[in-house]
Amino acid sequence: MIDIHHHLLYGLDDGPRDLETSCAMVDAAVANGFTHVVATPHANDRWAFTPEINRERLAEIEAYAAGRLTLGLGCDFHLSYDNIQDQFKNPAKYTINGLQYLLVEFPDYGIQPGIAETLYEFVASGVIPIITHPERNATLQAKPEMMAEWIRTGCIVQVTAGSLLGRFGPRAQALSHSLLRHNWVTLLASDAHNLSSRPPNLGDGHASLAKDYGQEIADRLCIHNPHAVFYGKTLPPQPDPLEFGDESEGRNKSLLSRIFSR
Repeated sequence: MIDIHHHLLYGLDDGPRDLETSCAMVDAAVANGFTHVVATPHANDRWAFTPEINRERLAEIEAYAAGRLTLGLGCDFHLSYDNIQDQFKNPAKYTINGLQYLLVEFPDYGIQPGIAETLYEFVASGVIPIITHPERNATLQAKPEMMAEWIRTGCIVQVTAGSLLGRFGPRAQALSHSLLRHNWVTLLASDAHNLSSRPPNLGDGHASLAKDYGQEIADRLCIHNPHAVFYGKTLPPQPDPLEFGDESEGRNKSLLSRIFSR
């Protein structure tokens, strides 16, 4: 499995505090069945985001992993004004492995006006935004249909394994399953921060997906799609996203077909 959202680098944000914990997280990831991990420190106004330090710490952890885990580098990109402007100037600074995919995180307090236009501009510039853990955002829990325009624009969606497992509460869990039923989810990731409250549990999420939705979907969200993201490749063919709000068999209509028939 490939985890594209993982706070592995120590001493940079609310992830591990020291190298020892980062190394223990490597061991846990290997034990949980991971083959690749993207280290994604926060890029926001709370913690300094310094690419040189990120690379140095990744190299330390890579030396400890000793080939057991393939590591990459990205960030948990906060959609602030300063970040957005810098991203347009220096896209490889923030994207996963300096390629085309970018993890984007919305503020906890809501969704900024004009965000659809910003996401469109990202896509037009060659960057594919990955909407991280929308199931945990209060605004999107209330109005998940807001994401329809973003998906039409070319964004993709990442759900957190812990949400699927109920570790972020019933609303996040319910929306995770609803998004899955509507084919709105492209990636499952751990969003690991530590070994206790936010562990590297993508393997548990993969097993849950396989049980509830089948092995093909589990492998697509945890192996095949993340592989394309890690290496900056085009995603394999995906099922059409369905219109949100109607889950009745035979009555679901492709979201894209509804949009383009208008």
